[in-house]
Amino acid sequence: MEHNGREAAGIRQLPWTGQDGKPCYVIGDGDGYVSRMADGIENIQLGMAGDLIGHATELLADRKVTGTELHFLAGRLTESLRTVKRVAESRGSRLGVAVADPGIDDW
Repeated sequence: MEHNGREAAGIRQLPWTGQDGKPCYVIGDGDGYVSRMADGIENIQLGMAGDLIGHATELLADRKVTGTELHFLAGRLTESLRTVKRVAESRGSRLGVAVADPGIDDW
């Protein structure tokens, strides 16, 4: 089974990027140190995304929010969405689910 030109079995995209924002991968059965570390980081990243959603909800409810604050929020939401997308792609590939990527990273 293929995922973005890589076999899904045994290759995992990690929840962090390498030099120049390029994806990092680990090869293995998913039980090694790097895979366990990646699991923990993914959980932290998803938890932080949930916290950010809560903060965004509160900020958007405030009618006195400034453009600067909204700009900052949009930046953090974009970073978080990029991270969550990477986690979803990694988990999807391990489940054997093909993910269509319309080049969102190029935006």
